[in-house]
Amino acid sequence: MTYAAAGVDIEAGDALVERIKPLARATTRAGVMGGIGGFGALFDLKAAGFRDPVLVSTTDGVGTKLRLAIDAGLHGTVGQDLVAMCVNDLVVQGAQPLFFLDYFATAALDVAQAAQVIAGIADGCKLAGCALVGGETAEMPGIYHGGDYDLAGFAVGAAERDTLLPRGVAPGDVVLGLGSSGVHSNGYSLVRRIVAASGLALDAPCPWGGGSLGAALMEPTRIYVASVLALHKAGLLKAAAHITGGGLPGNLLRVLPEGVDAVIQGGSWPVPPVFSWLARTGNVEQAEMLRVFNCGVGMALVVSDAPAAMALLREAGEAVFEIGRITAGQGEVRLEGALPL
Repeated sequence: MTYAAAGVDIEAGDALVERIKPLARATTRAGVMGGIGGFGALFDLKAAGFRDPVLVSTTDGVGTKLRLAIDAGLHGTVGQDLVAMCVNDLVVQGAQPLFFLDYFATAALDVAQAAQVIAGIADGCKLAGCALVGGETAEMPGIYHGGDYDLAGFAVGAAERDTLLPRGVAPGDVVLGLGSSGVHSNGYSLVRRIVAASGLALDAPCPWGGGSLGAALMEPTRIYVASVLALHKAGLLKAAAHITGGGLPGNLLRVLPEGVDAVIQGGSWPVPPVFSWLARTGNVEQAEMLRVFNCGVGMALVVSDAPAAMALLREAGEAVFEIGRITAGQGEVRLEGALPL
C-alpha cells in the first residue's frame, strides 16, 4: 500500500508549495524574518517600528460562500474574502495587520484550483499590507468529497498600547458608514436558499447588473485596512465596527460603552441592488435583512469631527455616508426610518 493509493499525494502538495512561494514573497513587509518552508514563521516587531506593542489576533473563514464558489467554479476571489474577514476585525481595534496564515483542506489536491485560491489570499494580503508567512494544506479523503474544499485564516496585528480602540465614544458623536462591495462573506446560507427559490442558475444573467448571477454574488469582501488606519493615525477615529454576521445592530453594539445608544437613520446611505433583489426574491423582512446582511455598510465608524473624517476617507477611496449619531441611552442600536429595499 502507498499513501497516494490512500488518496494523499505528497508530490502535489510539494508542487503547490513551490507554486505559491512567489505569491508569498510578493506580500513581504518590514518585520518578516525568513520565508515559506520552515516549521514556523518569525516576525520582528521592533523591525516593524513598534515601541510598546500589543498583539491582536483573529481567525475566521468564508462560510458557505465557498459552496457558491465551488458550484460556480469561481475560485479566484474567496482568498481575498478570507483575508478581509480577519484583517477587518483587526483594524477596528486600532491594530495594523502584520502577517497572515491560511488553512486549506480538500479531499484530493487540485494544484491549479488551490493556486487560484491562494493567489486570492496573496492579493488580499497586499491590500491589507500584511505578509503571507505560511499555512497548511491538508488532503483528507473521507472527510471532504469531490472538488469540495474548506478555508480558514489567521491574522496577527499590533497596535501601540496607548492607541487601542474603542475609546471616548460619547453623546454627540457621529456614526459614519463605509460602503460595502456587496454581500461580503456573511449570510450565504440564506443567499443560496433565495437563489434556489428564484429558479436561476449561477451562470444566468445577473438580474441587477452585467455578468452572471454567480459572479455578482462572488464579489469579494472589501478590505478597509488602509483607510481606517489612516483615519486612526490622524486622530479622528473613536471606534469602528466591522459589519459581518449580526449586521449593523449586532456589530455596532459591540463598541458602545455603557450609557449610550447609536441611532441609525434608514435611507441615509444607498443600498446596493443585490440586497433589494435578495429581499424581494426571498420575501425577507427588513429586520431580518439588517440582522443577516451588511445592507451596504461594510464598516461603521464613530467620530466627533465628521467633515474632516469624511474628507480623509473619500480621499482614501471610500464611499462614506453619515448614517447616525450617538445619544445618551441604554447601550442599544436603534434604526429610525426604513431601508430603501
